[in-house]
This record gives sequence, structure tokens and C-alpha cells, in this order.
Amino acid sequence: MKKNVLPIDDSNFESTILASDQPFLLELTAPWCGPCKALAPVVEALADEQVGVVKVGALDIDSAPATAARLGVRGAPTILVFKGGREVARQVGVVSRARLLALLQG
Repeated sequence: MKKNVLPIDDSNFESTILASDQPFLLELTAPWCGPCKALAPVVEALADEQVGVVKVGALDIDSAPATAARLGVRGAPTILVFKGGREVARQVGVVSRARLLALLQG
């Protein structure tokens, strides 16, 4: 994981994402997921480009099943965008950088 993608799990979800003062893009992923591996570099590049503007994190759904279940995530990869502690956008599947930016702006 790159330096600007925060590791998220069941123990730090609320304190890291829900309490964030910046928009937060969360990638829900799994090590066995091929599409997740394709999306990871796009998410990492976005995290590097958006430092100070958007926080970016990744949650392994196998390692944090309680949070994945709480969020109603049924497949990987899933992208969630939070603003002010609330989910404001959701996208399932591999998406482009442009789509990620659109989710953040929407």
C-alpha cells in the first residue's frame, strides 16, 4: 500500500473516516480479488495527487468483516465516498480516475 493510502479496519473506521474533516474515499478490497488489483494503482495515484484535499483509505473486507457488513458491501472492489461522516457516493467495480474524481465532486 502506498504512503498516502491509509489502512482502514474495524478498529479505526469511525475515528479515521467518520471523524475526518476532509472528504474520504474508501476502497473496499480483498487480496484474492483480480479487479481490486487493477483498481489499486488508480486509487494510489489519486491519493498521491489529492494530498491535503481528500483522504484515501483501503479496507480489506476479509480482515474487517464487521465494517464491510455494517456498510452493506456485497462485492469487491467497492468505492465509498464520505463527507462530514456520511456516505455520499458508492461505486461497485473497477472505475477510471475520472469516475473517482466525479464521485468525490458529486
